[in-house]
Order: sequence, then structure tokens, then C-alpha cells
Amino acid sequence: MNQGMQPIIIKKKKVAGHAAHGGAWKVAFADFVTAMMAFFLLMWLLATPTPSQQKAIAGYFNDPGGSLVGPGGANAGMIQMDHPLSQDSPATPPPIAPAEPGGENMQNKGEEAGADSPINFQLQAVPQPETEPAPDEIKNKYEKLEQESLEALKQELQEELEKIDSVFGELKDQILIDYTALGLRIQIVDKEQRPMFDLGSSRLKPYSGDVLKALSPLLDVVPNHLSITGHTDATSYGAGALYSNWELSADRANSARRALIDGGYPDSKILTVQGMGSAAPYKPEDPTAPINRRIAIIVLKKSVQEALIGHKGVESDKVLENGILSPLPDTLTEPAPAPAQP
Repeated sequence: MNQGMQPIIIKKKKVAGHAAHGGAWKVAFADFVTAMMAFFLLMWLLATPTPSQQKAIAGYFNDPGGSLVGPGGANAGMIQMDHPLSQDSPATPPPIAPAEPGGENMQNKGEEAGADSPINFQLQAVPQPETEPAPDEIKNKYEKLEQESLEALKQELQEELEKIDSVFGELKDQILIDYTALGLRIQIVDKEQRPMFDLGSSRLKPYSGDVLKALSPLLDVVPNHLSITGHTDATSYGAGALYSNWELSADRANSARRALIDGGYPDSKILTVQGMGSAAPYKPEDPTAPINRRIAIIVLKKSVQEALIGHKGVESDKVLENGILSPLPDTLTEPAPAPAQP
């Protein structure tokens, strides 16, 4: 080799390819997706159970180390709540906290059993037996509610009388409202120079008819029925007259009934329409006084209504004893026939 020549050295860089990636990341990603799916499935299941299932779940998490019985390790005592186990369990159930304040619950490691305690919640969920109220209790409750409704009606009527622009203004001092044994009574009485009816007639004065029509919607707010009674003074017709104060008072009561119906009051809620003539004067010491001529509208109590339309009578001897009414039996037994004479 010619010593004057330099050797040529060629360096070649060998490029190695990337090694293949491992599959570990795929396993980790799959575990993550599975965990997320299980999490959302758990959230969905927690949103759908019934209250009893929620209590069972709460009991399980409260005592996860309790006795496991049944398929899959289900705790039958917790699932059945307040029912005992169907078979003996080696584990003793946790003691229940006393109901008194400051009681301790061994299940929650001696902490005071508060309102949010699962055991307290389970005890409150047990339905308590309800006793059926006695008939007398139901009757007293109804009578109290009825009295309150009549009180409210009386208050409303009195407030209406006090209004300046009310239709009752013209007869304001001739409308009397009070209570009787029959119910709430509204009386419209005559006054000198301002009678309700034409003299000796059953024709209503225009202002009297307007007052009765205005009363209709006020009286219709309660379910009670009405009794309408007409009264006259003691001034009688001439001797031998075929028309008397009895007919006049009854006709006037019927005129009042028609005026109430014209005002919108239901005819089916009017129970009695009667005339009493001059038999029950408002002012007994002055039987011919104008105030004795009146129309009495009574909002009947339920008990009075039932007595009027019912089939039961009242024993007369009980009426005289301290005012106590004793209804007769539904069926009356016929007296035994007398023995045949020989």
C-alpha cells in the first residue's frame, strides 16, 4: 500500500426502531371505566329503593360486621326491620337506646342517640295502633264545629249590618240576631211607620223583599237548613171572618220563602214554613205592639233538623226529667193481645 495515502473510514450510524409499547395502560384504563360504571350504577340504585330498603341499607352500613345469614350473606334481621330472625343467630343484636334524653346507644359506641340515629328512625317508623273515637266524642266534635260556623255566620251578618252602603241599612234597627235552642235566629220585625208587609196583607214591601234577597247568599254559606216562621200581633179580624192571623202569618212566612228563593237560596234547604199567628209575641206585655209582627228565620242545628225529619220519637217521661231527651226505638212492639175470655 502506498504509504502516502490515508485510509478512508466510513462510520455508519445504525438507527434502531422503537420498541413495541406494553399493554399495561389498557388494563388500567379498563379498570377505571369499570369503576366509573360501578359508581354510576350505585348512584342509580341508591336513588330508586323504597324507604324500607333505605333503612335496611342504612342498617347494613351501621353494622357491616353483623351476623350474616341467608343467601349472599344477607342479614335477615336488618332487612325485616322490627321482625325477629327466623333462625337463631350466633351474634347478639346491638342494644337499643332508651327513649329518655341522654340515653346511650351501644351500637354507635356510647354516643347519645340523636334524632338522626338509624335505630331511632326505625322505632319512629313503626305504626302505632289508632283507637276509634267514641260516638259521643264524634258528636261533641261536630257540635263544636257547627257552633263555630254559626258564630262566623252571625259575625258576618253583623258586619254586613254595619256597612253604610249595605241594603240592610234601611232596616238595620229592625233586624235582630240571637241564638235559640234550635239554632241561629234572624228576626225582621215591624216598626211604627215602617212595616214589612202591607196592612193585613202578605205582600212584602219593596225594601223588605230586597233585604230577604240579600240574606240568601249569606245564609247559603252554611249547610244547615232553614225554618221560616211568621208572626202577627194580637189584633184580630172581625167576628165571623174566614181569614185569621193564623192564615196571615203562614202566608207571610211563605212570601219570605219566595223572596229568599228569588235571591238564590236553594229551595231544598228550607225545611219548614209555618205561621204562629199571635201565639208567641215578642213583647208579651204589649201584644198589639208592631214589634210582634215579624218574620223569624232560624238556621237549624243538625240535631234539630234530624229530629224534624227523623222517624224516632221522644219519650214524654224523659222530657220532664232534667230536660233529657231519650229517642224511642226504631220499631215499636205491639201490645200483647188480651187473653181470650172463657
